[in-house]
Amino acid sequence: MSEWMGPLAGVRVIDFTRVLAGPAASLALADLGAEVFKIEPPGTGDETRTFPPTRDGESHYYLAINRGKKSIVVDLKSPEGLTLVKDLAAKCDVLVENYRPGVMERLGLGYEALKAINPRLIYCSISGYGQTGPLKDRPSFDIVLQAMSGTLSMNGERDGLPTKLGIPLGDLVGGINGPIGILSALYERERTGVGRHIDVSLMDGLTGMLGYIAQLAFFTGQDPQRVGSQHPNLVPYGIFPAKDGSIVIACLTPGFWSRVCRSIDCPDLTDDARYDTLEKRRDAREEVNAIVSAFTQERTVEELVAIFTEHEVPHAPILGVTEALNQPQAVARQMVVETEHATLGTIPIVNRSIRFTGAEQPVPEAPPVLGQHTEAILADVLDLSPERIAALKAAGVVA
Repeated sequence: MSEWMGPLAGVRVIDFTRVLAGPAASLALADLGAEVFKIEPPGTGDETRTFPPTRDGESHYYLAINRGKKSIVVDLKSPEGLTLVKDLAAKCDVLVENYRPGVMERLGLGYEALKAINPRLIYCSISGYGQTGPLKDRPSFDIVLQAMSGTLSMNGERDGLPTKLGIPLGDLVGGINGPIGILSALYERERTGVGRHIDVSLMDGLTGMLGYIAQLAFFTGQDPQRVGSQHPNLVPYGIFPAKDGSIVIACLTPGFWSRVCRSIDCPDLTDDARYDTLEKRRDAREEVNAIVSAFTQERTVEELVAIFTEHEVPHAPILGVTEALNQPQAVARQMVVETEHATLGTIPIVNRSIRFTGAEQPVPEAPPVLGQHTEAILADVLDLSPERIAALKAAGVVA
């Protein structure tokens, strides 16, 4: 294994997250080399450990988002358990939590309480609606956030009901914005010497991802409408039929339009006055799509890939997840690697998605079984004696 463990090697994270949004954030930190201590309750631990399907008692869901972390089981309802996690927070650089606002304060683990113990602590709270506002106490789930942010209204076919995104982006945005805030605060701490409280709202994050869709609403004064897999302003752009399936074509610029025209054996369409601007092609969407479809539906996906590759038209076959994970590009980038799990043995996991040139990428450690690192963390980080650890275990404070 490479000696270089990542740019965050030496950064310690105490992780009070559960389910998806919070664990996605601490996963990103673990992937970057941070030492992440995942605090789990006695019994089942993180709820996702029970999400089916499971294999030998291990859930696919938990395995997917907890690689590279260390599991320590602590009963936060016991005074001794609270003392232990406070002692651990005193030795950490970052805390991540995704309980509803107010829960950590009621436990005695809010930002102000821990700041008094560790002024350098960077404390990241991830919640559905943030720490302020009229909805802050409302529970949220991915599909709820998609609906409330306007995202859901944009997804689906024009004449059908809205359709939720296939990936839970409402939750996963916490795994993007949380680490961005944490890394920024770590950089700031180098100058100031003190930590900061970061308030990450999943709805804020998903609303921010509307991007040019929001700007379109500002420009027109109207809600953008669903266009299925097409683009509201770019044509041809979307899914087109093939003899044995379908293929994606994405025409973003005038230069790409000329390539599309040559690839479908219609070079004269490049300068056709009916279609020679983005606006004209948008207004003639049905005509343009029909022209392209007439060509694609007479050929197989493999034939179309060859044609569009030759003419440098942005395109892609629509791959299933298994095929996507095994395609040559994913293999070349080592997006799937094998690691050793404590009970499952050798298992495949998705690899870290960020690469650093000039450094050998270490294989992530497998997701931990419940309480796998409890004794090691108590001994190595908190310097507790074997006798003290045994007493805590006997009392049910840790497991």
